[in-house]
Amino acid sequence: MRLPRPFVNFLIRTIGRSVLRLWSMSERVTVVGKEGYDRLRAERKPVVLLLWHGRLFFAPYFFRNTGIVPLISPSRDGEVLVQLAGGWGYRFLRGSSSHSIVQAWKEMKAELADGSVLVIVPDGPRGPFRNLKAGGLRLAQESGAHCVPFTFSARRKRNLSSWDRFVLPRPFSRVAVLFGEPFTVSPSLRGEDFERERARVERLLVELDEKADAFFGKP
Repeated sequence: MRLPRPFVNFLIRTIGRSVLRLWSMSERVTVVGKEGYDRLRAERKPVVLLLWHGRLFFAPYFFRNTGIVPLISPSRDGEVLVQLAGGWGYRFLRGSSSHSIVQAWKEMKAELADGSVLVIVPDGPRGPFRNLKAGGLRLAQESGAHCVPFTFSARRKRNLSSWDRFVLPRPFSRVAVLFGEPFTVSPSLRGEDFERERARVERLLVELDEKADAFFGKP
């Protein structure tokens, strides 16, 4: 029997959020490369944070109460994330590449014009795995925002068999949080030039994942 959605959401907000908080609090965290991101925030510059769907687990707790604005899919999976992180100071926008995004696009540009930080998952919500869709880069191009890659990995972790190879750190593990160097997308890029930039950024995010996975060496 399928439970009523309001009841499921209540369980996620109460039990699920408590589990995620305690799980995340148990990790011993090392942060690398955050200086550029901190400088942009101090200067109230607009930022688009880019991270893969499979590296989402630690982000809700790590960025709690910082006022950033995640773009979340209107799907059921997206609703789970909203319920989990809804009490941690986020302002969610709903939209994705597989749902109507016209209104969300206007809202995202307005947020960036106000110096906000948006979180974009460029291979979500359905993949393919680590295939960077162009929307986040086009948003940065139109708004003049800085893009900042983000990822995490753990000394002890499990990769799920889902399409995104979702990374679950073991409780009480050592976690490495990595920020990439900020960059902007030239407004003059079009056609093949824009595609080359998209492919370059895709490689940057993959390489940042690899760097995070190698941070603690082999177990």
